[in-house]
Amino acid sequence: MSESEKFVRRVSISWDELDRQSRLLAAHVRGLKPWKGIVAVARGGLVPAAIVAYELDVRLVETLCISTYDYQTRREAEILKTLAGDGTDMLVVEDIVDTGATGKIIRDILPNSYFVSIFAKPEGMKNADHAMIKVAQDTWIDFPWDAPINLAEKVRG
Repeated sequence: MSESEKFVRRVSISWDELDRQSRLLAAHVRGLKPWKGIVAVARGGLVPAAIVAYELDVRLVETLCISTYDYQTRREAEILKTLAGDGTDMLVVEDIVDTGATGKIIRDILPNSYFVSIFAKPEGMKNADHAMIKVAQDTWIDFPWDAPINLAEKVRG
């Protein structure tokens, strides 16, 4: 059984909705402080972080690479790439805070950062400073990049 089959609710997020929420997130953090840079938590946080960076006119964008999923199956977190510093004046952007495992790693690596997410579940919120949309713990979110695309069909069609 895949991880997503254990969930009661399933929500699909469109590219338009992700863009809208990312821009609203940028509006929320604008003015909190002068951000030195943005840290995108790869891979899910890459798209929202890029949108937030454009909205805030922040040009320094770093990545923190933590792998906790193989498609829809959770596994123990693996840190693939980290960065120096304690996160002071850095805005960390993630797509979703779920169980809190990735958030704890982020807090350990960048304790002085401001950590935001588009979506949050109750268990994950304990490590985040802000989230745009709160969902129940038993909700599986399908992001736009999760949808399979048959490019050969698109090119011919």
